[in-house]
Amino acid sequence: MSAAGDVGVADPGGESLYSTGDFAWIMTCSALVLLMVPGVGFFYSGLARRKSALSLIWLSLMSIAVVGFQWFFWGYSLTFSHTGSSGFIGDLANFGLMGVLDQPSVGSSKLPDLLFCLYQGMFAAITPALALGAAADRGRMLPAVVFMFIWATIVYDPIAYWTWNGNGWSFIMGGLDFAGGTPVHISSGAAALAYSLMLGKRTGYTKVNGLPYRPHNVTHVVMGTAFLWVGWFGFNGGSALASNMRAVMACLVTHISACVGGFTWCLLDYRLERKWSAVGFCSGVIAGLVAITPAAGYVPPWSAVVFGVVAGIGCNFATKLKFVLGIDEPLDIFAEHGVGGIIGNLLTGLFAANYIAALDGATEIPGGWVNQNYIQLGYQLADSVAGFAYSFVMTCIILFLMNLVPGLSLRVSAEEEEVGLDDGQLGEFAYDYVEIARHVGGAYTATSSGSPSHSIKGSAPEKRDGTAELV
Repeated sequence: MSAAGDVGVADPGGESLYSTGDFAWIMTCSALVLLMVPGVGFFYSGLARRKSALSLIWLSLMSIAVVGFQWFFWGYSLTFSHTGSSGFIGDLANFGLMGVLDQPSVGSSKLPDLLFCLYQGMFAAITPALALGAAADRGRMLPAVVFMFIWATIVYDPIAYWTWNGNGWSFIMGGLDFAGGTPVHISSGAAALAYSLMLGKRTGYTKVNGLPYRPHNVTHVVMGTAFLWVGWFGFNGGSALASNMRAVMACLVTHISACVGGFTWCLLDYRLERKWSAVGFCSGVIAGLVAITPAAGYVPPWSAVVFGVVAGIGCNFATKLKFVLGIDEPLDIFAEHGVGGIIGNLLTGLFAANYIAALDGATEIPGGWVNQNYIQLGYQLADSVAGFAYSFVMTCIILFLMNLVPGLSLRVSAEEEEVGLDDGQLGEFAYDYVEIARHVGGAYTATSSGSPSHSIKGSAPEKRDGTAELV
């Protein structure tokens, strides 16, 4: 993404300035990125336990609603105002989308403010959804919803501003981030780690084995991956902010990195258990997609193979870091998005090529190491460290203060954790099923398979030996 117009000046607009092809492409990409948010919900839901599956889908959908309003209210102005002069965050000149219509946007002179606002709002919505998978099994819903609004304002908006607004310090420094390596992935990975730390470990968690249970619904994991893979074409391809060859290249390298990341992770898992894992493949695909995000409009196709291999290996091994740190991060968001985003940012410093960026006919960059611009790696490292540290520290502060407010305690009670978030917080379930065992007064009582009851809290499937089992 690139800045347009004079610093501190809002240019006059007019529909005649713009291409209807660009309009169609970016509107389509906006819908594709929106599709990714329920994709995140299904992906997380499948990885989690049955009794908390629906809560993760609910949180993802709520992120669309809460951050969608926040973006209208002041998020867009704080991130992409034309008149902001700070290197850290914008002003409120466009509060409530005041004055946002057909003038050229900060992102590109080829897009009007209103369309750019729509597209970027989807990025803002998905980022808290990525982070809040950390609430799995023990986080209350109301504080999570309040957190979305506060975090989007205090964390996402400043990071996106300094990355993509022409007045942002990282943009001025020369940092390259095509579609959200730092604002989306590093920030959400750091926030997930902080959220997990502040919530504390789940009941039964051990530092050596964690909570050794299998994903409850691999079909949901695969379906969520499919939504994300398709949506990522809008996520990265749309970040060219026009329908041009640079957008085509962004889509191509995105796809290559995802493919290579998928089978790289699969091979790594196969070496341990001699089993081909669908979850492993999906995890590798996401790792490849995350890593290529900051680089998609800057790097040539051959380098996407390197992105996929390095991300598949790096993110796979990063899943062990939570045991080293002693933090119960249930869905490996830090490993996938935090570490994957850092890998992508650093590799961008190596493989960014000036002739790829110039495919849109306007963008000029000095490139990375392939163009003998060796300082670029330092810029990428500085941006990554700043984004991770800011998101982690601010998330901890936000959650610490929220936990002091009556009614906003972060964690559910022990009883709710036992029965699951779906029952304790939502009163609904991801699935209708016929109960075969009921938890009554501390003991399990078998019931008829023909019982008319479908969703009973504390219910559990019966194992082959006749005893009940909680999932």
